Amino acid sequence: MANKIGFKSYCWSIGTTSYRTDNFNMNIELQLKLLKEFWDKPENTGKVWTGNKALQEEYYEFLKGNDFLKGDASRPDKDAREKTSGLRDIGLLDDERNITSAGKALLDIAESEDFTTDNLLEIPRDSYVYFKQLLKTYNNFGGKVVRPFVVFLYVVSKTEYLTYDEFSYLLPLCIDKKTTEKVIDCIRASRAGRYNYEDAILSVLMDMDNYQQALQLLQEKDVNEELICVVGFNRKSAKYGKPYYKLYQILKGITFSKDESALELYEATKKLTNSKVGGSWRKYFFRSSARNVIKREGISGLNSVPILNAASKKEFNEQFFRIMHLFKAKTTLSDYFDLNRRYFRTSDIVLFEDGNVKLDVLPKCYIENVADELLSVAFEATDLLTEDVALEEIHPCLRIDAYKLYQKLGGVLGTTVTDKDSARKVIKDERYARFNKLIDEKFDTNALVTLFTHFENRNDNEIRKMVTDNADIPTIFEYVLGIAWYVISGREGDVLDYMNLSLEADLLPKTHAGGGEADIVWKYNQTEWYPKHTLLIEATLADGSNQRRMEMEPVSRHLGEYCLTNPGDEAYCVFVTTFLNTNVISDFRARRYMEYYNSAGTEYITGMKILPIQTSELKVLLQFDAKYSQIYRMLDKAHNSSGAPKEWYEINIVQETSFYK
Repeated sequence: MANKIGFKSYCWSIGTTSYRTDNFNMNIELQLKLLKEFWDKPENTGKVWTGNKALQEEYYEFLKGNDFLKGDASRPDKDAREKTSGLRDIGLLDDERNITSAGKALLDIAESEDFTTDNLLEIPRDSYVYFKQLLKTYNNFGGKVVRPFVVFLYVVSKTEYLTYDEFSYLLPLCIDKKTTEKVIDCIRASRAGRYNYEDAILSVLMDMDNYQQALQLLQEKDVNEELICVVGFNRKSAKYGKPYYKLYQILKGITFSKDESALELYEATKKLTNSKVGGSWRKYFFRSSARNVIKREGISGLNSVPILNAASKKEFNEQFFRIMHLFKAKTTLSDYFDLNRRYFRTSDIVLFEDGNVKLDVLPKCYIENVADELLSVAFEATDLLTEDVALEEIHPCLRIDAYKLYQKLGGVLGTTVTDKDSARKVIKDERYARFNKLIDEKFDTNALVTLFTHFENRNDNEIRKMVTDNADIPTIFEYVLGIAWYVISGREGDVLDYMNLSLEADLLPKTHAGGGEADIVWKYNQTEWYPKHTLLIEATLADGSNQRRMEMEPVSRHLGEYCLTNPGDEAYCVFVTTFLNTNVISDFRARRYMEYYNSAGTEYITGMKILPIQTSELKVLLQFDAKYSQIYRMLDKAHNSSGAPKEWYEINIVQETSFYK
């Protein structure tokens, strides 16, 4: 056929769908570290990446040898390119996969394990690097340039928030100023009940000249398999468009001849190469997805949709064209949701909660102050993508005016904010309000008990579903334990600080490449039930001999060092695990009488208070709403009792805990 119409990109994304990984932050940091080691190998000096299949395969094997990936890729060179392309896209690597100055800044932070806040937006140091990189990241396609994150910031500043559907299906369509303003209008109209996001997708697509040309061609030419392939814009191969011709024929017969072809229509949707697209067709046409029901009811079981009521061939063709491209676009856009979310979350200014996407409170105040100027940079490239530069170097409009920022923050929260200290206080209060809401909605007692059971059985996939996929299981265990102890403590105490974990903006945990999770260090003021003291909570999922090797020395060392450093502070330790090794109990009991020396051997303490407890017992305490005052008394009594380790634990922990039932 002479008429060939080229596909044009209608949406953006960050990274590639082939690189979606758990522990996203940690894996980026790890890969930067491994790339540095790879390029430092003498045999790689002077080698180039581009077009060097052998080198790319070597990098794949290097990653595999360092336990970064598992399995055997059918094309190791391609897998190596995919593993690094996202880091290149956000400027942490250059085209030759060398670490850039921006990448080095992030790697230095990761290796120092110092993720503290050092900026006016009050986000961690690594997140600030990601934030700046995302501001510079741009897509270049079809002669158009767009900075996805900048577009997001502009759109969300004008709409307050985006629903997940708006974030998935509308935001990525913003590839120029005209479309961006159109999408904002569509969002407002949709919320007012005058529009829906599917109409908005089609409106954007049908504004593009190639879609207009394709529809015109469909209306003017005799429809055959080749034509359907042409107007279907199948980028990989025309053969992917062939099943649509069968759909076209069946639907035409049902619409104009009332053919009893419902089952054939159902089977034809199964032949579409993309299962998500096929599912959309079935959901659109059929009231029931059960094959036997469709066979029995025939076309009477079809939904009353516009194409089946078309009065002319022209109307039918237009409806078919719109359905075909709507479902393709929705599938593509839905595939990008998770990818865009992963990258956006690295900035720690974006909240994904309650089905909405919005900015955290302080960054929101900042963005609203500069929003109107963002559009001037949203659709242009930058030479600074790989550089570690200040915000104002990215664009002068991004300079942070502290006075305006704090004034805006105070207005939003209904209080007076004049400086960094007062800003931190109101932000902390706002975070705890969100954290308590998170516990109420996501981590109530039943959820905590369920999670501890999953930890005991190592149902890691279920744990990630319930919590997050951006942290490893040991980190999540410590996080869940911190929440449980917060609940036990009557939600008193600075738990977000005590946990000493890195948290995303939505207050869920994330893991860094440095490893070595810190203790939970809990401070208690004096009450009528206990004195002022510090509690160190040590958590592990190791069991058997691994538990002895990994935990006996570190636990006593952490408590010993704390006591030596804080001689006037009464302190003890609770060791929490899913399965207690008897020799670990024995070791901890013996520490009651042993000396612990500093590294120089010049100072020591005599005796340490370390109490072990399994999650099975902790679950009972949670289920029956035991409070910390009761638990402190139980543990203190257990510490001062005697007996062989196994029997001691059974009598003083298991039996005492069972009394709460």
